[in-house]
Amino acid sequence: MLWKQDVLAICLFSLQLFQISFPSPANGQVLDRPYYEEKGDVIWDIPTKEKIVAITFDDGPDPIYTPQILDVLKNNNAHATFFLLGHRVKKYTEIVQREVREGHEIGNHTYTHPSFYNISQSTLLNEIDKTEKLMNFQESYNVKLFRPPGGAVNKGIIDALKKQNYTIILWSWHQDTKDWSNPGVDTIVNQVLSDVRNGDIILLHDSGGNRTQTVKALKVLLPELKERGYKFVTVGQLLQNHPKFQIPLNEFR
Repeated sequence: MLWKQDVLAICLFSLQLFQISFPSPANGQVLDRPYYEEKGDVIWDIPTKEKIVAITFDDGPDPIYTPQILDVLKNNNAHATFFLLGHRVKKYTEIVQREVREGHEIGNHTYTHPSFYNISQSTLLNEIDKTEKLMNFQESYNVKLFRPPGGAVNKGIIDALKKQNYTIILWSWHQDTKDWSNPGVDTIVNQVLSDVRNGDIILLHDSGGNRTQTVKALKVLLPELKERGYKFVTVGQLLQNHPKFQIPLNEFR
């Protein structure tokens, strides 16, 4: 026979399991997406009649893989958006300079890539500010872009970033390649091509581990997407298709 305290303990344990398995409130997917996306506070993708996609890379720059990725992009006349970690910008400044010089776009991805689950506001602002001070390679920002580690956002994070004039950029839910886990080149390629849509934001990584598969996948993806009629734009260019961001930006290259 179970005593009251035993029943309570079982209930609490079950609740803990549920909380672990259920998405945290800091996860972008449990937000009221239509509300935030319509306001332009958080962007997952921007459906459009134009055949354009924005390819994004997180966690760089990396001294080995970022230059290889830049070479592939250059060979395919494609531009991308790189979400940078401040401590790596400080260490590999010349790579960021090359990114900007070759027409790519850069965004803030924090300084040290901390967990954003239950992050304090002081830590959040410090991470953003330290990286922003290092991102002086682009002469001007029509839109300041920020991508939270793991895509974790909640109302507090959104409000804090709005005060810093940042737009939070996540990614299309069907375009999370999970290339960070090295699932195989074919898996990465198929994830992108199997359901590519106009206005997609594609998530890839140029750092944080061995990114050989990402480089190889990119060599397949870019020619195939071009064959299907897609143009590669930066996130800033893609945002022009949202009413909030209809501001002059460079033409597609």
